[in-house]
Amino acid sequence: MDMQVIQNAVARFVTGARRFEHMTPVLRNLHWLPIRHRIKFKTAVLVYKCLHGMVPPYLASYCTAVTSQTGRSNLRSATRRQLIVPRTRTAYGSRSFAVHGPVVWNSLPAELRSPDISPDVFRKQLKTFLFNC
Repeated sequence: MDMQVIQNAVARFVTGARRFEHMTPVLRNLHWLPIRHRIKFKTAVLVYKCLHGMVPPYLASYCTAVTSQTGRSNLRSATRRQLIVPRTRTAYGSRSFAVHGPVVWNSLPAELRSPDISPDVFRKQLKTFLFNC
């Protein structure tokens, strides 16, 4: 069963919404992100923790800044605090955290990728950004 279907059913149960009512306004009233945005939220928070040393080193090794690579430090992406996205040969490889994490991080606006933003402020601004997408 699709996770979005389950979330919609729970939202209907909590709010008493009717079966054929649009769920987007109901989810907004509950301040719940749709599943696809929730996955991006969780991934971006994990990447944030990787970049700020809040996770084990084996996990942090998947998030490599463009500035750390020789020859790439003068690129425009280096000044934007972006991460290196490794190449994959399969569709399964692109679903891994090593690829999906940097892709999500690079898609965030520059103010969210700021190095001096606190974890609580990051989470709050990230959720606001995803709600407005």
